[in-house]
Amino acid sequence: MTAMKPAGTTPPGVPADAPGSVAPAEDRRQRKARQTREAMAAAAVDLILEQGLAAVTVEAIAERADVTRRTFSRHFNGKEDAALHFTRADGDHINAALRDRPADEPPFVAYRNAVAQWLAHRETLGAEPHARWRALLRLVDREPTLFAAYERIRVDAQDESVAIIADRLGTHPARDLRPAVVVGAAAGVLTAALRAWARDPHEDVRGLLPWVDRAYDALIEQAAEGPAAV
Repeated sequence: MTAMKPAGTTPPGVPADAPGSVAPAEDRRQRKARQTREAMAAAAVDLILEQGLAAVTVEAIAERADVTRRTFSRHFNGKEDAALHFTRADGDHINAALRDRPADEPPFVAYRNAVAQWLAHRETLGAEPHARWRALLRLVDREPTLFAAYERIRVDAQDESVAIIADRLGTHPARDLRPAVVVGAAAGVLTAALRAWARDPHEDVRGLLPWVDRAYDALIEQAAEGPAAV
């Protein structure tokens, strides 16, 4: 998914000092805040996957991360927000890559290539983080409050993508539907691929990229066929 700008966060189970995981120009206070945030997010994911969403409390997450309840509340709105912290970082990665795509790339191609850069980065993280991410995505489909928090994060990331595409086109999204249409289609394809990959019990935990490629190819093929005859 040209090198990506790190979002300053790392996926569950990945050390904070892993290559590409730390944002540049971090001072000591920022670094400590990021590490604390990541520790709480990892604790939230671990506990929710171990015990189920309903059984996990904010207090338990704070205890697992060795922070106070007050510290948790300074960083997150609730356990769902903490567990999905890494999903927000994924959106940041995609948008950072999208900003860096060549100006002459068509918007849809630029978004697809940004996703590919992000996935290439994720492929370097190993099987365990992928397995935990996949398990979390499955849980998102089953837990209404987790799903609602996930959708909010997804919408926020897409709003930023729309603004980036609008800037590439030299237009304004309030007056021109093209950026929203491009992002809606491209991000929708990614969401469909993620859900299919997470649900398939036989799929390799690191086999997401082929799912994404097939999903984008399917959309392009359907668009090329044109409207069906009435």
